[in-house]
Amino acid sequence: MHADNRLLIAALGGVNEIGKNMYFIQYDQDIVVIDCGSKFPDENLPGIDLIVPDVTYLLENQDKVRALIVTHGHEDHIGGIPYLLKQINMPVYGTKLTIELIKIKLREHNLLRDAELHLIDADSTVQAGTIQASFFTTVHSIPDCLGVFFQTPEGNVVHTGDFKFDMSPVSGPFPDLHRMAEIGKKGVKVLLSESTNAERPGFTPSERLVGGHILDAFARAKQQVFISTFASNVNRVQQVIDAAVETGRKLVLLGRSMINVVSVAKELGFLHMPEDLLIEAGETERFPAEEIAILCTGSQGEPMAALSRLANSLHPRIEILPGDTVIIAAGAIPGNERNLSQVIDNLYVLGANVIYGSGSTTGMHVSGHGSQEELKLMMTLMKPEFLIPIHGEFRMLYQHRQLAESVGIPMENVFIVHNGDTVQIEEGRASLGPKVAAGNSLVDGLVTGDVGNIVLRDRKKLSSDGMLIIVMTLSKNEKQMLATPEVISRGFVYVKDSEELMSQIHDTIMSTVNELTEIEMSQWGLIKQMLKDDVGRFIYSQTKRRPMILPIIIEV
Repeated sequence: MHADNRLLIAALGGVNEIGKNMYFIQYDQDIVVIDCGSKFPDENLPGIDLIVPDVTYLLENQDKVRALIVTHGHEDHIGGIPYLLKQINMPVYGTKLTIELIKIKLREHNLLRDAELHLIDADSTVQAGTIQASFFTTVHSIPDCLGVFFQTPEGNVVHTGDFKFDMSPVSGPFPDLHRMAEIGKKGVKVLLSESTNAERPGFTPSERLVGGHILDAFARAKQQVFISTFASNVNRVQQVIDAAVETGRKLVLLGRSMINVVSVAKELGFLHMPEDLLIEAGETERFPAEEIAILCTGSQGEPMAALSRLANSLHPRIEILPGDTVIIAAGAIPGNERNLSQVIDNLYVLGANVIYGSGSTTGMHVSGHGSQEELKLMMTLMKPEFLIPIHGEFRMLYQHRQLAESVGIPMENVFIVHNGDTVQIEEGRASLGPKVAAGNSLVDGLVTGDVGNIVLRDRKKLSSDGMLIIVMTLSKNEKQMLATPEVISRGFVYVKDSEELMSQIHDTIMSTVNELTEIEMSQWGLIKQMLKDDVGRFIYSQTKRRPMILPIIIEV
C-alpha cells in the first residue's frame, strides 16, 4: 500500500470489544503504534489462555515501524507486548510505572535483554520520522497515565488513552486541563477517544470516595478482612494500606500479580506503607483475627486466582471462617459476571459477610473511565474536526457518536470503525481507507497463532461428543487383519455400561473391513475414511451423537 503523503489511522484491536487495545498511525514511511493489549477468552475458545491482536500488517511493513507508545500499564494495553516483540523488535516508550510492569512480562518471556525500552513523562517528545509525539497527563485507575498528541504533516491527532476527570485523585497528578486546552487551541484534526462509559450519564465519582467506605468496613469488621481488587489499581491498593494502618491490622498479599505490582509501585514511590505492615501468609496464626487484613487478586472470579481458591477452601495457608468480612472492590468486566457470582455464592456458603457491587450501594468501587459529561468535556477541550470513538463495544461507540453531536461535531465527521478499518486524511479530508489485516491471535501456552479454527473446532467437538479410537493390526505381506480391532472410547460412552453398543460398533467395523478387497487393503487412507463414514453413520443412528473417530492402522 503506497501511503505517500496521506495519513492513515487504524485500529488493530479495541473497537467492538473490551480489551486488546492496539492502534497505529502512519504517514508516508513512518508508523507509530499505540498500545498492544490482550483480553481473556470466553468459553467458546476451549484451552486458549489469552487473545492478542493480529499484527500481520505491522509484520508486512516492519521497516516502517518506528515506535510503540504505551499509554498506561493495564493488561488490555500491555498484555500483548511480549508476543509483538517476539516478532518485531521496536523501541517501546512508556512512563516509569508502565515500563516496570512491561519489564515483568518481558522477563517471563526472556525478552528483556534485547528489548529497547525508553522512559517518557508528560514533558517528553518522541520524534518518529515525520511524526512527532508529545504527551499530556490523564487520571485513570492506575498511576502514570498519558494521552498522546501527534503532530503530522496532515494535521494533529490526539489519542486520549484511558481517562476520567478526577479532580481529587488519591495520589499523583491532576488531569492536565491546561495542556489539553492548549492542544485544542493548536487545532486537532482527529481525536481518538475512549468510550468505555459512554452509556453512563453524569460524571464518574472520584476514587477518593472509595477510601472512606473501605476504612468504614475495616473498622466494623470483627474478624479477618479479605479485600479483592485489580492489582494494577495502585490508588485502591494505597487506600487498603491506609485502612489497615488506621485500624491496626497487618496486611497479607495473595496472588502473583498483586505481589509483583505492589513491589514495583513501592519501589517507584507510588505506594507508601510502614515497614512492618506486610506479613507472609504463613504468619497469620501469630495474630488475633481482628488484626489481619488480606489483599488478594481475583475480583473477576477467575478460577485460578486467590479469591476463587479461598472461596473454594483450596488455599494451603489461609481460610475464610464464618464471620470474616470479604470485600470485592471492583466491578465485573463484561463477560465475567457468571464466574464472579459463583465466587460470591461460595463465600456466603462459608459464612462470610460479603460486600460487593459498585456504585452508590456499597461505594467499594468507582470506575476508572469517564462518563458522558467527561467525554463531552474532552471533546470540548480538544475541539476536533473528526472523532474516532475507540475502546468499547459497538453500543458504546454509537453512544459516543451521539455525545459528539451534542457538543457540535457533525454526525458525518464521526467514524465508527471495526478492527482493521483505516481512516485516511488526505489534503484535510477524511474518508474510510483500505482495510488492513486484523483479528485475534490466540495464545495457548507459550505459542501464539498455532491454534487456528480447525484446532478449536476439534476441541469443541471433543468437548461435546468425545472420541472413539479404532486400532487395527494388518499383516505387511498378506494385507490381512491379524487381530480383532480394538475400540477405545474417551468421553463418548463408558465402555463397561455400553457393552452392547460397543459390540455392535465392533460388528460394523468387521463388516466394513470384510467388504474391502485386497487392492483396497493397501490404501490406508481409504480404509480410514470408510471406517470413519460407516462407524460414524451407525453411531449417529443409535445415539444421535457425533464423536471424533480416529482409526489407527498398525502394520506388522
